[in-house]
Amino acid sequence: MNKNLKYRLLLVAGVILACLYFSFPLNEKINLGLDLKGGMHLVIKVETEKVPDNQKDDVVARAMEILRNRIDALGVGETLIQRQGQDEIIVQLPGITDRDKALSVIGKVAQLEFRLVHPDPLQVKNAVAGNVPPGYILKYLKKEENEPILVEDKVALSGEMVKDARVDFATTGFGEPKISLSFSSTGARDFAELTQKHVGERLAIIVDDEVYSAPNIREAISSGTAEITGVFSVEEASVLALALRSGSLPAPMHVEEERTIGPLLGRDSIHAGINAILLGVAAVFLFMLIYYLLSGFIADIALSINLLMIVGIMGFLNTMLPASQATLTLPGIAGILLTLGMAVDANVLINERIREELTAGRPMSIAVNNGFSRAFSAIFDSNLTTLIAAFMLYQFGSGPIKGFAITLTIGIISTLFTGLTVSKTIFELILHYRKLKTLPMLQFFGNTKIDFISKRYFFYALSLGLIMASLVGIWTKKQDAYGIDFAGGQLQEYRFKQPIPAEDIRNQLKKEGLPEVIIQQFASTPENVIIRSSEDTFDKVMQIFKTKFPNNKFEVLRVEKVGPVVGQHLRQRALWAIILALGGILVYVGFRFKHFDFAAAGVIALLHDVFLGAGILVLLGRQIDLLVVTALLTIAGYSINDTIVIYDRVRENMLKTKKVNLKDIINLSVNQTLGRTILTSSVTLLTVIALYLFGGEVLNTFALCLLIGFISGVYSTVFIASPLVLAWHKK
Repeated sequence: MNKNLKYRLLLVAGVILACLYFSFPLNEKINLGLDLKGGMHLVIKVETEKVPDNQKDDVVARAMEILRNRIDALGVGETLIQRQGQDEIIVQLPGITDRDKALSVIGKVAQLEFRLVHPDPLQVKNAVAGNVPPGYILKYLKKEENEPILVEDKVALSGEMVKDARVDFATTGFGEPKISLSFSSTGARDFAELTQKHVGERLAIIVDDEVYSAPNIREAISSGTAEITGVFSVEEASVLALALRSGSLPAPMHVEEERTIGPLLGRDSIHAGINAILLGVAAVFLFMLIYYLLSGFIADIALSINLLMIVGIMGFLNTMLPASQATLTLPGIAGILLTLGMAVDANVLINERIREELTAGRPMSIAVNNGFSRAFSAIFDSNLTTLIAAFMLYQFGSGPIKGFAITLTIGIISTLFTGLTVSKTIFELILHYRKLKTLPMLQFFGNTKIDFISKRYFFYALSLGLIMASLVGIWTKKQDAYGIDFAGGQLQEYRFKQPIPAEDIRNQLKKEGLPEVIIQQFASTPENVIIRSSEDTFDKVMQIFKTKFPNNKFEVLRVEKVGPVVGQHLRQRALWAIILALGGILVYVGFRFKHFDFAAAGVIALLHDVFLGAGILVLLGRQIDLLVVTALLTIAGYSINDTIVIYDRVRENMLKTKKVNLKDIINLSVNQTLGRTILTSSVTLLTVIALYLFGGEVLNTFALCLLIGFISGVYSTVFIASPLVLAWHKK
C-alpha cells in the first residue's frame, strides 16, 4: 500500500471519528432554529427620529440593555439580542409560549412620572370645553369613570428614582392588584420633600402618558414607597411592574417584523422534514445502487459519510464556535436534501468518466485514476458557483434563510471531500487488494447524435414567450404576487380540532368588520386555516374564533408580521442577493473558461430559469417570498452546474479536435454529457419531489419552485446557454 493511500485512509478515518464525536447525542450537539422548536423572532425599531444625532447610539444601546433585563426576568433561555443597522434590534426568544406577554413586556416604554394636579374643579370643566390653562395638560384617569383632570406640564418626579416595583394586592375592597414602588435613597428624599410641600393636593401617577391614579397627599411620605392602583388584571400589573423594575425605555419602540412559531408547528415541521429526508435518501441510495452496481455502492458509502459530515460540522460549530449560529432550520433540512442531490452529481460525473475510460480500453487502475482527475474541474467549478449563491443567501438572508445557507455551504465542503477523496480512497483500496476486475454499470443513454444547435431559434422563441408570460403574470398581480415578506402584512395559521369550511370563517370575519382578509385551506390538512391581512388583526381574529366557534378548540401555529418599511427593505436585499450572485457567477465562469461569451451565455440561462421559476409560481397562484428567493438562488447555483459540465467538455474537445468547427464541438459535447445531465437532474428531482410531497406546507412552495427551476435548468443549459456561446463566438 503506497503512502498516499495510507495518508488518505488515516484522513478519512479521522474525519469520520471526529464527525461521530461532534454529532452525538444529536439533541445536545445540534441547535434547532426557532422554526423547528418554536419561539419568536422580532425586529424592533427604536424611534430615534427626535433624538439628537450624537445620542442615537447611546439610546439604542440603553434600549438593548433594558430589553435584556426584561427578557431575563421572563425566564427565557438561549435568547439572542443584537443590533441591526442604526436603529433596529433583533430579538429571538426560543420556546416562548405566551406571545402577548412577551410583546407587551418588550414594547412597553414604562415611562413613570409624578405630576401635580390642578385643585380647581371649575378649571377642569373649562379645560374639557377647550380652555386649558397655561402650564397644564388635560388628562383622563385610566378608570371606568374616565375622570378628566388637569396635570402640570412639568414632571415633579421621574421614574428614574424607582429602585423596585412589585405586584401587591389591596387589603380593602376585592383585593385588586396594585404595584408597590420603592425609591432609591435620592428618590426617597425627593419624594418626601415633594409630598411635604404639597400636603392636601393631588399627585397624578402617570405611566406611558396614561394616568393610573391621582391620590390626595394626606401627609409627607418619608418611607420611600408609593403605590400605583388602577383597573388592571394581575397579568397587566405583573407586566407593568417588570417594565418599571427594569427601567423605562429611552425612546419608544415598535415591532417592525414578527415571526412567531408555535411548538406544535415546530414538531410538525421536524416530522415532515425527517420524513422527506428519509424518503429522499432512500430513493437516491436505491437508484445509485441499481444503476451503478458496485460503483453505486461506493457512492452510497460516500453519500452516507457526506450526511455524517454535515451533522458533524454543525455539531463542531455549535460546540466550539457558538457565535457561528449554525442552527438547523426547516430550510436547512431542505439544504441537506439538496446537498445529497449535488453529491450525487459529483459521483455520477466520476462514474461516467470512468465508464468512458473503460470503453476506450484503459486498464482498470488507469481508468479509475483518469475518471477522478478528469471529473475534478467540473466538480470543483460547479460546487464553487453554488457556494457563491450560498454566500449571497447568508449575507442577505435572515433567520431560517441563514440556516439554509450554512447547511448548503457545509454540504458543498463535505461533497467535495467525499466525492474526490472518500470515493477515490475506497476505489484504490479495492484495487490494491486486486478485488476489482470489472466494473459493470447500467446505461440508459447511449451515444446520441442529436443536432441541438440547429433547433435554437425555435427554443429562443419558446423561452421568450414563456418569460413574457411570466413577467405579465407578475405585473398584473402586482402586490398580490408577493408574500408578506415583501408586501408587508400579517399571516396567521391556526389548527382547529374539527375542520371549518373557509366560507364559514370568511362570513364570520366579515360580520365583525374584517372583510379584507385572504383565507387559505389545504386539502391535505383541512383543519388548518391560514389568514392573510394587510394589517395586524390577530387580537380580533382570536376573539372571533373564541366566541363564534366556542366548541371547536384551536391552537395558534404561527404568526408572522412584516411592516411595509421592512417589506420594502427585504425586497431590496433579495434583489441585491440575486444580482450579486449572478454577477459573481459571471465573473468566476468568465475567469475559469477565459471566455466572456461562455460566462454571459450561462448567466442569461440562469436569468431565464429565475424568471420562469418566479413567473410560473405566480401563475399557479403562489406568492414570492424569502423562501422563494432562496429557491431561486439555489436554482441559479444548481443550474450552472449543468452548464459548467458542458463547458468543461467543450473546452476538452476543443483541445482534442483542432479542425472541427465550434458548432459541431458544442453538439458533440452536449450529446456526450446528455446522459449525465438527465441522470443527475432526475436523481435530484427525486429529493425535491420527496420535499414537495412530504416536507410540509411551509416548504411546499419552496419545493415547487425548485421543481420548476431544475427542469428549466436542464432545458436552458441545452437549448439556451450552449447555442448562445456559438452565436456570440461568431461575432
